[in-house]
Amino acid sequence: MKLHYQKYLNPYARKLRRAGNLSEILLWKELKQDKLGYRFLRQRPIDRYIVDFYCHSLGLVIEIDGATSHDYKFEDDNIRQKKLESLGMKVLRFSDSDVRYNLDGVVSVIKVEILRLASSPPPLQKEESNTS
Repeated sequence: MKLHYQKYLNPYARKLRRAGNLSEILLWKELKQDKLGYRFLRQRPIDRYIVDFYCHSLGLVIEIDGATSHDYKFEDDNIRQKKLESLGMKVLRFSDSDVRYNLDGVVSVIKVEILRLASSPPPLQKEESNTS
């Protein structure tokens, strides 16, 4: 699946990667270098959004909510999630406090989702009719 994104987001994504809040840094230590068996990218532009973490091979987006950047944006987050899901992605959301104070639990949920996605068959493709 080829991802499309708005090119103007690249410098913003780069800036977010450099800044990183504490919960993002903590979770990134668990995801980077394929520690869970899959490659994750940090602050990845997708469509017109920048997601916190993304695994292309699984179509898995991980978002951390509750940091100051997400306060009072529940409606926006819902719209964003629906759009990402319409692109065929699975979105996992965790609160900032869960990542900070229950990192092992968060990583366990991610591992379960990775196993589920990795063992799921690909979506059915429409067969071309062969009229000979």
